[in-house]
Amino acid sequence: MAETGIVKTALVQQVFAGTPQRQRDKTSENIRACAEEGAELVILPELQNTAYFCQTEREDHFQLAETIPGPSTKYFGSLARKLGVVLVLSLFEKRARGMYHNTAVVMDKDGEIAGLYRKMHLPDDPGYYEKYYFTPGDTGYQPVKTSIGRLGVMVCWDQWYPEAARLMTLAGADMLVYPSAIGWDPRADAKKKREELEAWITVQRGHAIANGIPVVAVNRAGHEKDLSGQTAGIAFWGNSFACGPMGEVLCRAGEGEENIIVEIDKNKADKIRLEWPFLRDRRVDSYRDLIKIFL
Repeated sequence: MAETGIVKTALVQQVFAGTPQRQRDKTSENIRACAEEGAELVILPELQNTAYFCQTEREDHFQLAETIPGPSTKYFGSLARKLGVVLVLSLFEKRARGMYHNTAVVMDKDGEIAGLYRKMHLPDDPGYYEKYYFTPGDTGYQPVKTSIGRLGVMVCWDQWYPEAARLMTLAGADMLVYPSAIGWDPRADAKKKREELEAWITVQRGHAIANGIPVVAVNRAGHEKDLSGQTAGIAFWGNSFACGPMGEVLCRAGEGEENIIVEIDKNKADKIRLEWPFLRDRRVDSYRDLIKIFL
């Protein structure tokens, strides 16, 4: 990491290639391309290795899971070491018999596992049946320490919860990172699609502002069918983006495949938090009711 605090960060937005092997090949090519452009940190979308299988509840999909450490951490760890980059992976983890997680893993530049985060908030909606597949995470909101800083990694549905962003910030994260898999119902009208997309971007920019911290969200792209035929599938909306600690948008992708390289200034937070001292002025004595489900 340079003394300036600048981290050259790559957002890899991609469409599922059809098979796990083709997907691994595509992902590897994208990582290499980003490294060639000078990226130090490369972030992949949620459940990068496969189709988004949570659209249906099928027992055979559990065969897609793997252990951590396992094949993906070995393969991508080797690639991270060869290229000298930090990688944020998103894997379907088999932790034990009958226990599976939606897990983000950070591989450091030496190819070793720097840490992991197991998704805490799990949706259970048409097309997003994650509670069928995953056990809620138990890692808490602890940043992963890497050679380029402390990464506050969470996963997709977590990005809607200000409490999670705050706790990760208070634990010392230098930036918040969200691998994501979110999109539209293809049958929705243009107005609804626009409202949903802008809500997704706005809430995460709000996390950046409220916590004085950079945020990076990397989403899937492309249409994926619902194999049950009960829905029209998901049109993942892409629009991966990064913003600074005042919510200023630093980069934003379109809806298709795209690699974006952006410079994230970790040290800008020092200045912003002096000007807008939200963390200083918190009244923790008045927040007890936050642990209640509903008042």
